Amino acid sequence: MKIYLASDHAGFELKEAIKPYLQEKGYEIEDKGALTLDKDDDYPDYGYPAAKAVAESGGDSRGILFCGAAEGICIVANKVKGIRAVAVWSEINARLSREDNDANVLCLSGGGKINPIPGLSLDEAKKIIDIWLNTKFSEEERHIRRIEKIKKLEAN
Repeated sequence: MKIYLASDHAGFELKEAIKPYLQEKGYEIEDKGALTLDKDDDYPDYGYPAAKAVAESGGDSRGILFCGAAEGICIVANKVKGIRAVAVWSEINARLSREDNDANVLCLSGGGKINPIPGLSLDEAKKIIDIWLNTKFSEEERHIRRIEKIKKLEAN
């Protein structure tokens, strides 16, 4: 599976630590930036291209995006048709976002020195990512029905 990564400055350190972890697990990684730490960069510049790449893959990839609190880059990703991005802070949310929502983009908090939010530790992020990547969509009728409704909203 191909995984697109992206982060702003606040998520940069966590993204860079996660990248080799995912590569060691055999995932193909494409980093959509930031490629260098720039404290003045903006998450839409990286989150949107990563989400767009996931959407254009036809279901053959996923995205993992990082920013200070996770919510900003999640909002950006959800602007892309076909993306169901979730900001996740716990293992149970990671599992449910895949089982119930078939989420294809995971957004995580890197915290950052300028944010009042501590962000996830590397160990916490690894656990969440592992659960999220290894949990399959339940295929339950009620969840399929809800996702179809989301697709109709996107079409309008």
